[in-house]
This record gives sequence, C-alpha cells and structure tokens, in this order.
Amino acid sequence: MTDAQPILARALRREELSKADITSLLCMQEPAPLFAAADRVRREFVGDEVYLRALIEFSNYCKNDCLYCGIRRSNPKADRYRLTPEKIIETARNAAGLGYKTVVLQSGEDLWFDTDKLCRIIREIKKLNVAVTLSIGEKTREEYAVYRRAGADRYLLRIETTDKALYEKLDPGMSWDNRARCLYDLKELGYEVGSGSLVGLPGQTLESLADDLLFFKNLPVDMAGIGPFIPHPQTPLAAETAQGHFELSLKMMAVMRLLLPDINIPATTAMETLHPQGRLLALKCGANVVMPNATQGDARVKYELYPGKICTGDAPEQCRGCIQRKIESIGRTVCGSYGFHGDYLKEKQN
Repeated sequence: MTDAQPILARALRREELSKADITSLLCMQEPAPLFAAADRVRREFVGDEVYLRALIEFSNYCKNDCLYCGIRRSNPKADRYRLTPEKIIETARNAAGLGYKTVVLQSGEDLWFDTDKLCRIIREIKKLNVAVTLSIGEKTREEYAVYRRAGADRYLLRIETTDKALYEKLDPGMSWDNRARCLYDLKELGYEVGSGSLVGLPGQTLESLADDLLFFKNLPVDMAGIGPFIPHPQTPLAAETAQGHFELSLKMMAVMRLLLPDINIPATTAMETLHPQGRLLALKCGANVVMPNATQGDARVKYELYPGKICTGDAPEQCRGCIQRKIESIGRTVCGSYGFHGDYLKEKQN
C-alpha cells in the first residue's frame, strides 16, 4: 500500500484528516483511488443527481485590480459592459423558463449597482420561484443584511487563497482579513455560503492548498468552488503557465468531498477550458453542481476572467440542452429542485 491509501481508508470511515494527511493526498502521483473514494462519498451523501445553476454575468466593471483577473480595473483592453436591471430580470426570467431553479448573479465589484438597484433586482427575480445566489464581492455587513432581507438565498465569495501574504500580493489594495470577515458575516446572516480557491497561483504551495481546504471545513462552507488558475494575457501574470493545474484542481475537489461530504461542489467551467471533458471528469471526482452560462448576447464573450472561456458563441438554450446531454452521458441526471445544502440527505431520511 502507498502512504495515501491508509489516509483514504480513514477518510471513508469519517475520521479527521490532518493538514499533513491532506497534503499527502494532494501529492498522489496516481490519484485514481482518491477520485474513486470521492465519487463513492458523493454518491452516498448527495446522490447521482446534478444541480444546475443559471449563471448571469451582468457587469464586467470592477474597482479591484487583482493580478490574475482579466476584468481587473487596469486592463485597458477589457470591453466593458453592464446590463440594465431590466435586462438582468429578463435574463433570469428566460433562465427560469428553461427549468433552472437557481439564478446566480455574478459581476465584478461594480459600484454602479447600489443597494437599491440590487434589492429591486433580487425581489423581482424571487417572484420567478427560483433561489438567488449573489457573487458580487466584498460588501459591508449591513449591505449583506439588506440583500438577505430582499430575498437572496446564497452568496459566493471565493477566498482564493488562505496564504495572506500571497493574497495581498496578488490582490493589491485588498485585505485578506476583510475578505474572511465577509464570509463570517454572511454565515451569521443566514446565507448559504460558498467560497473556493484558485489552484496553481504563482507562489502557492500544496501546504497552503491544504490550509484552504481546512478553512472551508472549519467555516464551514455550504459550497466550495475549486478552479484552476489560467493566465490571462492582459494581466501581470500573463507569462505564467496552467500546466498541472487541471489535475491538481480535481484532487482539491476530491479531498473537499471527503472533508465535507454533503456540501455542493461545482464542476467549474474553467475546467473545460483546460480539458475538453473537464466538467464531466470533475463530476466523477466529487462534484455535483454545474453552472451553465445563461447570459445573453455578446456579454458572454466580454466577461473574460480568463482566456479560452467555453460556449461564448452559444445561446443559453443551447447550453442548457448540451449540459443535460453531457450529464446523462455519464449516467447522472439533472435534478429539478433548488439544491440547497443537505437536501439529498433530508429526502433520503424521509
């Protein structure tokens, strides 16, 4: 037996894993047993159904200047846009018509969308009988509370890395402690909280990735989005490489599933930029959520966090049908429910 196999055996018995254990799993040269263990745990705790979330990317304006991001404030070649509130609501209505039970509103940190505008958008979308996830960055506790009262159900805010020095180097002018504060505020206010990591950042170590996973476990998160770092040509990190990030991201998803067996883990779109079967492989390594792009028109191209984004030329209707066929091709099914954390186990017990 390799050193990792006893760790996997303990994980399957629901025993605690240490940082050293997690690092050993991330080091596995032949990760097939890790992926199989994660898939087994996924099947037991969240079942074979896959939750779909309709992603609406409504603005690529951002006040921040993160070194890895294509919509950073200092990128003069970014083709900026913002959808009107009416267009956002219309896009959500179209998504609900396609059968989505969750709408994810994502943007850069665009200050044009003040609290009043966002709350009106949230209230109108809630009338469509869907869950609303926000992914709009760092706000005050008071702002989060207002969004929650307006009807927002979930909030996605990736920590990106728990290495504070690395975070503040790559996110100039931002504070890691403030980002963590946001996550704790969201948790206390009753949101389902999603976070996640960028895998493969320059200067990142396996030990810091293990710390990320333990951070998510200790919060604890309701959803963890693990995505590979893909260098964007219009950023200071343009010369970096994405080599090795795909498999390491799969390992991170798999270990996350072992640590928090019943949470939601998306098969991120970026995975398919690096591998033509990226999302399907992620679904076989512990993931149970897919977030197809429901944005309409040329905004699909302009929201370019990283290069090579898939499906930018497709209509939302095409994406919805395509992903369902892909999911069914691996023996899984699309779930028609809202997909809140723990729903599967509750239904199973009933």
